[in-house]
Amino acid sequence: MFHLQPKLLPSLVESIVMLVLTIGVISYFIISLQTVPHIPILLGIFFMLTYGLLKKKSFKDLQYGMTQGAQTGMGAVLLFFVIGILISSWMAAGTIPVLMEAGFTIADGPWFLAIIFAVTAVIGVALGSSFTTAATVGVAFIGVAESMDASLAMTAGAVVSGAFFGDKMSPLSDTTNLASTVVKVDLFDHIKNMAWTTIPAFIITFILFIFLSPDRNPDVEQLDNFQNGLAASGLMHWTSWIPVIILVAMTMTKRPAFISLAVSSLTATVLAGFREVLPWTALWQTWFSGFEGSTEVEVVNELLTRGGMNSMLFTVSLVILALALGGLFFVTGVIPAILTRVQDSLKSARSATLSTAFTAIGINIAIGEQYLSILLTGEAYQDVYEKAGLARKNLSRTLEDAGTVINPLVPWSVCGVFLSGVLGVPVLDYLPFAFFCLLSPILTILYGLTGKTIAPAATQSYHKAN
Repeated sequence: MFHLQPKLLPSLVESIVMLVLTIGVISYFIISLQTVPHIPILLGIFFMLTYGLLKKKSFKDLQYGMTQGAQTGMGAVLLFFVIGILISSWMAAGTIPVLMEAGFTIADGPWFLAIIFAVTAVIGVALGSSFTTAATVGVAFIGVAESMDASLAMTAGAVVSGAFFGDKMSPLSDTTNLASTVVKVDLFDHIKNMAWTTIPAFIITFILFIFLSPDRNPDVEQLDNFQNGLAASGLMHWTSWIPVIILVAMTMTKRPAFISLAVSSLTATVLAGFREVLPWTALWQTWFSGFEGSTEVEVVNELLTRGGMNSMLFTVSLVILALALGGLFFVTGVIPAILTRVQDSLKSARSATLSTAFTAIGINIAIGEQYLSILLTGEAYQDVYEKAGLARKNLSRTLEDAGTVINPLVPWSVCGVFLSGVLGVPVLDYLPFAFFCLLSPILTILYGLTGKTIAPAATQSYHKAN
């Protein structure tokens, strides 16, 4: 969105006041009044439009800022629709039910939450996508937690923590590749350097989930009822694993996420059709309306009734509004003014790291988009790190520690809205238990304050220009 930056920027104080007021209104409506995020974000858009008009900007320019802001999220919007299709088709093919069955087996032992975190972390690294991980195995684990009457907030916290460990550390992850590319750092140098903050955060999170895991064994009879209900649904079959295998194979061979999800969804739908799970007409209809469970066990039906493009419309509408607001922040000069003023005062490792972290967090909160958080902060601070004599891999690590993993903690963000919709748990409910996402920025800030693991520029590996 840097091309939206106006020639004449507002003062730093004015920009901070506008940003704080807007975020304050959004937070008040969501936290205190408990409204859906769409309402306060739309009020924020009205507020920033009024500010822009008072600053003598034409409505045409302001409208252009909104449309350009919304346009940056079109890739994510299309992906959301395909994920909605993926969930419904995987339900029909029995793929999510077999994952649930595997989850029931895991739930029959100790350390339930810790194992969920570890499993989703491993799958997240393999898939390279927090969205896909949460929408598949995450949904399955939520179903298991519902059957056990376990805390859905804690379970969602474990799923989100694991999914974003994978999103952060996988060489297949788009955010990991974006962070290394933006600041011109070798991908694997970037991943190795992130281990300084990521591994301690993983260990601490795993230990915390051990202590939080239910100290009682799950109700075996209740689990048997759910397993019997899944078995009676007739959805589970050996072919149910084929969509998973296809998705993993396409991801490992670095096919685009949209294509990988689409092929897996089509495969699952065709498998369900040939197995006559539903008539073909009804099966294709599930792509929009979602799959509905039809067993004799009502609770199992609730677990199986998910997915469809229609289930993503809430998320899509909110993403468009949030990014439109972000475009207004740029076209009015509010965010560019803050970034420009901050750059000039940074000369040490401590100030550079702290400012990078808080900028990435601030953009996540203000705009609600992790890609823009990485892109804008990375572009803004490259020169700062060079002048301070710091390796750029310090910058790329901080971008992920305070950018990638913060997005799911913001109720109106792209990740927050998606995860709360897919998992059925509000962001503010799972936020206190998303330990990995909370620990990552804390550790990177501590390293910045102490200077530990901060590499000088001499150790930096750069991409060679093509």
